[in-house]
Amino acid sequence: MNARFVNPSLEEIGVLLRRVKTIAVVGLSPAPDRVSHRVAHALQGFGYRIVPINPAVSEALGERAYPDLRALPEPVDLVDVFRASHHVAGIVDDCIALQWPALWLQDGVIDEAAALRARSAGLTVVMDRCIYRDYLQLIP
Repeated sequence: MNARFVNPSLEEIGVLLRRVKTIAVVGLSPAPDRVSHRVAHALQGFGYRIVPINPAVSEALGERAYPDLRALPEPVDLVDVFRASHHVAGIVDDCIALQWPALWLQDGVIDEAAALRARSAGLTVVMDRCIYRDYLQLIP
């Protein structure tokens, strides 16, 4: 029987959101009308440090941008993904290699096999949910 991915409980997601301080946002767009930009900007307003991951820009939201996760000079607490689902497997490879603790795949970003692989490697994984909506719902 194949394992099926199930998101952490809302209580566990709340614990994750309280624990996290630094978030790498993969696919962060510098364009204010893009969802990735709006969500990352809101996360900054909630007190998180945002690290943009986008090879096409040098900075976004006042933070230096990096071309990929392996280029980061320091670890992050969470990787938040705004890329097409077919990119997830490679992002999971990076997260496992870098031994980072948590991965969040935004609404519509779904790769069940990669999510299960990340969880098996010890990462907390949230898939197909919006971190902004969950923060508003779970953090008073």
